[in-house]
Formats: sequence, structure tokens, C-alpha cells
Amino acid sequence: MGIEDVLSDLKKKIQDKLPKGITISDLEFEGPELVIYTVDPKAFADNGDIIRSLAKDLRMRLVVRPDPRMLAEPELAIKKIAEIVPAESGVTNHYFDTETGEVIIEAEKPGLVIGRHGSTLREITKHIGWTPKVVRTPPIESTTVRDIRRYLRNVKDERKAILQVIGKKIHRPITSKEQWIRITTLGGCKEVGRSSFLLSTPETRILIDCGVSTGAEANGTPYLYVPEVSPLSNIDAVVLTHAHLDHCGMIPLLYKYGYEGPVYMTPPTRDLMALLQLDYIEVANREGKRPPYESAMIRETLKHTITLNYGDVTDIAPDIRLTFYNSGHILGSAIAHFHVGEGLYNVAFSGDFKYEKTRLFDPAVNQFPRIETMVMESTYGGMHDMQPSRREAEIDLQNIIRRTLQRGGKALVPTFAVGRSQEVMIVLEEAIRKGIIDNVPVYLDGMIWEATAIHTTYPEYLNVELQDMIFHKGQNPFLSSSFVQVDSQQKRQSILADPSPCIVLATSGMMNGGPVMEYFKQYGADKRNTLIFVGYQAEGTMGRRIQKGWTEIPMSTEGRTDVMRVEMEVATVDGFSGHSDRRQLMEWVKRMDPRPERIITNHGDENKCLDLASSIYKKYKHETKSPMNLETIRLI
Repeated sequence: MGIEDVLSDLKKKIQDKLPKGITISDLEFEGPELVIYTVDPKAFADNGDIIRSLAKDLRMRLVVRPDPRMLAEPELAIKKIAEIVPAESGVTNHYFDTETGEVIIEAEKPGLVIGRHGSTLREITKHIGWTPKVVRTPPIESTTVRDIRRYLRNVKDERKAILQVIGKKIHRPITSKEQWIRITTLGGCKEVGRSSFLLSTPETRILIDCGVSTGAEANGTPYLYVPEVSPLSNIDAVVLTHAHLDHCGMIPLLYKYGYEGPVYMTPPTRDLMALLQLDYIEVANREGKRPPYESAMIRETLKHTITLNYGDVTDIAPDIRLTFYNSGHILGSAIAHFHVGEGLYNVAFSGDFKYEKTRLFDPAVNQFPRIETMVMESTYGGMHDMQPSRREAEIDLQNIIRRTLQRGGKALVPTFAVGRSQEVMIVLEEAIRKGIIDNVPVYLDGMIWEATAIHTTYPEYLNVELQDMIFHKGQNPFLSSSFVQVDSQQKRQSILADPSPCIVLATSGMMNGGPVMEYFKQYGADKRNTLIFVGYQAEGTMGRRIQKGWTEIPMSTEGRTDVMRVEMEVATVDGFSGHSDRRQLMEWVKRMDPRPERIITNHGDENKCLDLASSIYKKYKHETKSPMNLETIRLI
């Protein structure tokens, strides 16, 4: 049966289930969605149960679009939307797409535009014909979010054609009668960096993550040239767990060498991914290195992205369904759960995860409908990898900063733009609001402000308490007047020249360069100041040398090297990591429901991967394995 026969069969099934008088004019696949075109959009809008019932019966994601003849003029549609949607929803813009019949409504409070169970959206469709989709107006404008949304609108015709091709591949008939499932390790095993796996069946090949080891002189990219992956055009889909470069850094390279398929991720992961990939090639160019791809390949990646929210069950191949679950690591980070066949097998990839409630996120999910094999990270999987609780870390940070400010000093915190910075920001905002530390400016330098703006765009991906503060109490800690964006060299120089006590959060987190180094040069000789490490400092980095106690640091200035004497206090606050420590890793496995038959450890130094695998086997009797790169493991 060909794809046209599949569509014809579906059209008949749908028409048979529809109430009399409701007709469909056309059907087509777009990515994982089945799009239903109708001249009766009002009839579908009047009965919200029709689509839910059809989606359940057909086990597909369905979208209803009006026949173009049924669409109201945009000016009239805007007026009607204003009459239907509550004024307090804060609608800021409308974008009409005549190809899809969709109107994208940008609003400060999307929930009020959606209405209870989508009732307001159905009311809009009934009166204007257009299918409304709602996106949040960022309270802090993100240039990344703005540019991505604009770009995707500009390439909507190309994107629609791409999605139609993808849709036909997903819903093609299964041809193989064999049943086997294999995982091939392409990177990130017994090491941290360049994470990448291939999940294979007789019918399908799925690439999970495709990262880069940014500091590596050699072996910095996954093994993409091996027969299992070549040619890249035969890969059905790429699934991205989160936006850190060691998981997403090489995805644009796939499009440079022949891949034309989709990349699945959560909406915030898409925006953070683009931000970090663009920064990656910019840093490479600045350092005189040749980046592996150009910005055009990042745009090509965006053109092929398909975003899924947590809990959405989605066909991504004829024999594989994907579901994302919160992993608690960074904004939008996900555990990728794959249901293979019709109940044949279930395998999940944890990506990076945090099994502890933090200021930003709920703990990683460890309950699934079914799970036979789990591939899990081991970054802190060693026997002695114990961290203080998050609350202890927060108190420690507050005490160090309070002590610094009381003696008239400045607190400098080198931090990563995504995740760690926002955790520290929330702790500082609360401490200043409650008078625990003095009300001094908190300067945000580097990509921190832009990453924070993306966090404010997706508050629904933050933990329940933070959502409650933002949605119901009207308190968004990211909008505190204490935070000051450093958006120019002139602003930075004025801060450096100001003798007043302050707090500075600046990139890079390991002091390998970036704006943090300018503050360090200025503040390092003053005993009143404090340098506070809140993240891991890798061997060989400037941060690690200072952390070890180096007091004389070679610094390059305008082509010459000077020795800088470090007089400022140096402190380390453990406990802010976005990774689970040894206790949390073991507890996550212990409380997993259902318990998997097999656990594969990765994303850690060799001894940590082996130690964690051995401990899980001894304590919980799971079959465990800690593979090397380039191994293939047969699951069934």
C-alpha cells in the first residue's frame, strides 16, 4: 500500500466517523501531523470532542485547517479576535499564514487566549475561519526568539514542503518482517562530550544527540563516518535531548553532508540550541579556528526542527513513537523515550538530568508507561561524587556574598550562560528582596541576559512554584530591578570604574576567555573582592588553576604577557550543578517505575561509568553495561 492509498483509507475512516453534514475536502501529512482540510471549520470548532475522538481512534496527531475560501480578511479577523479574547490577555501581535490557514497570536497571557480546554480558540475559529495558534510574548525581549520566529515565518513555504516529505516517510508502510533493535555508540561513552547514539530497527535509524567536545584538540566529534550511519541521508530522524553543545554542537554538520530529515526537540531547546551554536562558531572565528559549519547550516537546521512538548506522544517513524519527559537539567531538557513497534520494546535516553528539585525545575521524571532499557548519564557516578544539597549551596553562596559586600568588596561569579546563571539569579533576587544581602546591582555580562530572556519566554517549562509566582502572584524574579544588562563595552568600562560594591555574573564559566576575564583583571588585586566558582572547572582551564591556589596568573594584554598577582578571596560553592550526584543517580534508578531490565551508563569518565554500572548491578540486580564508543548493543 502506497502513501496515497494510506491517505485515501484515512479519509474514508475519518468521513465515516464524522457527524452528518461535516465534510473534509483534503488530507495531507505534515511531519508527524495529519492535516484535515474542511469547508466546515465552525462545525469542528463547535464540537471539540470530534478531533479528540478521531486522534484517539487513529492514534495520530491531527490538525484541522479551513479551506482557504472560508478565511476572513486579516483586518476583520483581528477585530473579531479582540472581541472574543479577554483584554487582560495582552495580545501584542498577529501573524497570518494563508498557506496553512493559521493565525499566530502573540500574547502576554496565552492561557486566556486558549481558554478552558481550548474553548476560546474554538470560538475564534468559528467566527474567522483561521486556525489560531498562541505563542507567549517574552516579558524580556529575546533577539534569538524574535529572529527564529521571523525566520520560520519567512521560510514557511519551504518548511511546509519539507514537512510533507517527512510526513510521508513517517507514515510509510512497514516493509520488513524481521524484528530486532540495536544501539550503536557514536560518542559520549566513557567520556564527557560529543554525545551521540544510533537507535536502529530493520525499518528505521534514529540519531539521538550529535554533540561536540569543544575543548578537544582531537576526537572532538562523533563517529559519523562509520557504516551504521553512512550515508547520512538514510537517517530517519534526529532527536535532541537538550541544547548544550556536547549534545547539539554537530547537528548543523549533518545538513552540510546530506541529511535532510527532521530534528525533534522541545521549543525552548530549539531557541537555546541556535543561541549556543551561533556562539560556538563566533568563538571559533574569534580564536582563529575554522568552525566545522557556517551559520547557514544553523538556519537549515531550524528549517527542519519539529518541536514537541513534554508528554506529547508522536510517531517519528513507521515503527517508533517518541515522548519527551522533563529531565530537570536545563530549560527544555528532556529524557527521550522511544516506543518501538506495537508494544515490542521501550528504550529511553536520559540525556543529562537532575533528580532534585531546584529553583528552576522539577526533578527528572523516572516513571514511564513501559521501559526495558535505560541509557543514563554518569557525570558524577563515582563512589565519592557527593554534593551538598541545593539549600546548603544557596546558604553558602549568600554568606560569601554578604561577607564580601560588608567589607566593601565586589563578588565576581564566572558562570555558564544557560542554567547555572538563572539558578544563581533566583537565589540572589530572593536574598536581596528579603534583606539577606545588601541591595546592590547584579550585573549580567555575556550571553546571560539573552539566555535569561529565553527562560522568560517559556515559564511553563519551569517548576510549579516558579510558575505560580509568575502566573498567579505576578512576581517574575527574572524581571527584578536588581539585574542590570551589560550590553556594551562602554557599560562594562563604567562598571569597572565604579568603586561601589556589586555582584557580577559573567561568562565564561571556566574563565577560558569572555567578559569575566576583564572583571578578573580589574578586581583580582583587591583583597576585599571575592571570586566565586559555582560550576565545574575542568583540568587545564584558567578557572581550575585559580581554584587549585595559583596566586600568579599569566595574562595576555595587547600581545604581551604579564604576571597578575591574585589577592582577591577565591571560594567554591558546590551544589549548583545541573547534574545528579552519586546519591541522586542511585535513588533515581531505585525509584524508577517500572524498573528497566537493562541500564547502560555513559556521559562520564571511564571509572565513573564503570563504578555506577557496577553499583547498580550489585545493589538493584539490573543487567548493566558501560560500553566504549563504536560498540553496538543488541536489545532484542
